[in-house]
Amino acid sequence: MTTIDAGPTTGRTLMYRHSLPVRLSHWVNVLCLTVLLFSGLQIFNAHPALYWGQYGADNDPSFISMEATEDGGRAKGLTHVGPFTFDTTGFLGLSDVDGEATPRGFPNWLTLPSYQDLASGRRWHFFFAWLFVFNGLVYLAYGLISRHFRRDLTPAGNELTLSHLGHEVVNHARLRFPKGPEAQHYNTLQKLTYLVVIFLLLPLMIATGLTMSPGFNAVAPWLLDVFGGRQSARTLHFLTAFSLVAFVAVHIAMVVLSGVFNNLRSMITGYYAIEQGDER
Repeated sequence: MTTIDAGPTTGRTLMYRHSLPVRLSHWVNVLCLTVLLFSGLQIFNAHPALYWGQYGADNDPSFISMEATEDGGRAKGLTHVGPFTFDTTGFLGLSDVDGEATPRGFPNWLTLPSYQDLASGRRWHFFFAWLFVFNGLVYLAYGLISRHFRRDLTPAGNELTLSHLGHEVVNHARLRFPKGPEAQHYNTLQKLTYLVVIFLLLPLMIATGLTMSPGFNAVAPWLLDVFGGRQSARTLHFLTAFSLVAFVAVHIAMVVLSGVFNNLRSMITGYYAIEQGDER
């Protein structure tokens, strides 16, 4: 990693932390995942229920569903999770659209397009899904050829000890972020999290998405057996997507808490500032 001594006037050393391919793929992923989430919720709203196995007809039991109903002349939204039912009026099942209570799985401000249109949602979703896959393949090729995965994301043996991992968990819980030389590379929790996202969650999301495609089923019918049916694949796709949402939420929180301007600059220009006093 190259560094630039910023001198006593700034009291900082700028370190080149993120390469151009990493930065470009990061921002393309931000765009793709945002559109995929909102358009995916539009698709989900066409039938706001999840099943496991070869189910999915109207009379089959679902383990998660959203619906609008009437209770004493009052419309309300309900969300069913297994045997439990929650009143989610105003958000899930029934939400306000142009001043009127409208039956919807997710509210219109969370879907793309905002109005109910399955065909448009599918077009947005499929276009950005293939852009996301292409971007991922480019990043994967770069990571292997440049040894980015081995150099920056593979934990060393001593980083996987329980004492080291426990120390990092405690530091994160106390919002104690790496300083000086330690800030020049990802910590162990970051490495493990990124590896799980890159090599488990994202491939699972792509594979389950392809399993839901009848056209792709003709090419690889064995995927239906791997995931136990199209409805199981749909459920895993949904749960994986929200696992990524949880990851992004934590990621953004850490960016803000550890220095939003410094982190954003490093992901835009590549350079991350380290206070000179922290280097000793």
